[in-house]
Amino acid sequence: MTPFLWLTAVLLLYAAAGSAIVLIAAAVRTRFIALLPLILIGAAAGIAVSSALKSHSPVNLIAGAIIYAVALAGIYFVLLRPRLKWQDFKQDRENLRQTSLHLILLSGSVIFMVPFAWLVVTSLKEEEEMSKFPPVWIPRQQVKVMVDGREAGLATIHYEGQTVKVAVVEEKDTGERRVRILEPASLQGREVTVSRSEINKIKRFAPVWENYPNALKFLPPETYSGLLFLVNTLKLCALTILGTLLSSSLVAFSFARLRWPGRDMLFVVLLATMMLPGAVTMMPLFLIFRWLGWVDTLRPLWVPAFFGSAFNIFLLRQFFLTIPNDLEDAAKIDGCSFIGIYWRIMLPLIKPALAAITIMTFMGAWNNFMGPLIYVSSPENMPLAYALQLFQTARGGEPGLLMAASTMMMLPVLVIFFFTQRYFIQGVTLTGIKG
Repeated sequence: MTPFLWLTAVLLLYAAAGSAIVLIAAAVRTRFIALLPLILIGAAAGIAVSSALKSHSPVNLIAGAIIYAVALAGIYFVLLRPRLKWQDFKQDRENLRQTSLHLILLSGSVIFMVPFAWLVVTSLKEEEEMSKFPPVWIPRQQVKVMVDGREAGLATIHYEGQTVKVAVVEEKDTGERRVRILEPASLQGREVTVSRSEINKIKRFAPVWENYPNALKFLPPETYSGLLFLVNTLKLCALTILGTLLSSSLVAFSFARLRWPGRDMLFVVLLATMMLPGAVTMMPLFLIFRWLGWVDTLRPLWVPAFFGSAFNIFLLRQFFLTIPNDLEDAAKIDGCSFIGIYWRIMLPLIKPALAAITIMTFMGAWNNFMGPLIYVSSPENMPLAYALQLFQTARGGEPGLLMAASTMMMLPVLVIFFFTQRYFIQGVTLTGIKG
């Protein structure tokens, strides 16, 4: 029953928030600015009712949302609706639709960002705060002070009926702590021994940045703090992108712009290969690469890229079809060969699609784990994805270091996608649109 109540509370809050945004837009459009304080007063009333209820349950939110919705409905029907013209109702419906859509998209983005936020926050937390529930979202560390020339953590304890500030000067093997009272002044300097459970640490916002260099220190020394894994991954990404762009664009140009017997039938066969699961071709490919002597090398991970990809060929073919035939005819009249037309005319015109494929190929090569797991066994040939799995096996009991290593591996992909998402979206949306 409780999950249903929480869902109801969230939906009511969304409805109230969307209605408030639409009312604010209508008030601004009709220049009825006096409504804005009333909308804020209605929100304050909903919050007051929700806070007045003593129970910590979704019922509080439901009650507050209902009160706010009733207040907004009264404001609309009594004050705003008589001032609206018939043209304004259509605008209000469109505003309500747009507001609902953006609220849904905003909620989805927040939901998808929660795991990443938890990853980054966990990589910056102390070990004792990683297992707490509910999770601690602000990384903190215990405040340190100098006592007798040594660092000691600040804390509070209950002593003689009052809360006193102490410095933890010794941690005994029995689990007890010897502390020295710092405040109040009447008890200053007195030392007592207390149990660990009696100590409340005084903490402040302080990310544990040391987790990142410590994660690199635990890597084998022959990997040069992970630089060897990074070089292998970058090499794989570069060769895979080069092979994918050359082979897929050339085959797509042939399917889209050249006429030869059996072209359409072979294109259907090509699309049919997309229906084959990867598990079906895994064993034959392994046998082929073992016969070639490529096991425990990086070749099985990038050589297949030079033989094209069915999805990329399809994507580029659709893009090639949008290019007018006049450009190709003019090039033929000038004596340009098919290879010249492909290289000098067609490729520069499909840059958005090539950019989209480059981004997708980079992300796939960077995160490829199954391929290295099957073909690579030597540490000097491991890429980052496989090395991260081995790091998890060795340091699975230290979540801070594991999350720091995962964050460092994810950051390059996020940065590249952030700066190139415009080309990615442009390449996908323009594919298949004929001008």
